[in-house]
Amino acid sequence: MNVILVPGLWLDASSWDDVVPALEAAGHLPHPLTLPGPAVGDLVVDDWVDAVVREIDLLPAGVVLVGHSGGGNVVWGAADRRPDRVARVVLVDSAVPPPGAMISEFPVDDGVVRFPGWDFFDADDVDDLDDETRARTAPGMVDVPGRVPSSPLTLGDDRRFDVPLTILSGRYDDAGLRDALREWGTFADEFARVRDAEVVRLGSGHWPQFSQPRAFAERLVAAIR
Repeated sequence: MNVILVPGLWLDASSWDDVVPALEAAGHLPHPLTLPGPAVGDLVVDDWVDAVVREIDLLPAGVVLVGHSGGGNVVWGAADRRPDRVARVVLVDSAVPPPGAMISEFPVDDGVVRFPGWDFFDADDVDDLDDETRARTAPGMVDVPGRVPSSPLTLGDDRRFDVPLTILSGRYDDAGLRDALREWGTFADEFARVRDAEVVRLGSGHWPQFSQPRAFAERLVAAIR
């Protein structure tokens, strides 16, 4: 099966390097993406969605979309554009965004959002990243176009709710995620409308592809079907 791997903010295709071999060993064809960067122009999140849609259109119907963190917004937008060509969406420590949702707000410096460093994030997100992993991965972080994280996501095709969904959550099981989403208003409404959804707890921080790549790869392979 063709699997399009979409990174979160500050990450590129190489962030999936420790996962790709497990997908290939399971007989899948992984397509890790690097999303368009600041050099391309004044981009918004819908431009990132368009980049994923272009990749979908190059492949036979029945692709699986995997999105990590803010990449979850991107793949959900792509599923909305091509619901008849997507076999499953897998979100990695993310939630399905409602129409108009943004990824988050960060300081914009000279037109870009720079990686704020590992110490910026909540302890629950980064405690399982050891010093070696932090030192190895931080230099590879890439600048994000300044308007991408805070621009609204366009959604408009209710057929997206027919696309099977798996959420690989760092800390939540199904009940825990639904409880947490009650604080997020329309995010809970969007999730409730997905007709075939499952939540798998990883027991990890926010970057399982770095902190527990082998276990995460096993869970990802199991989710792709």
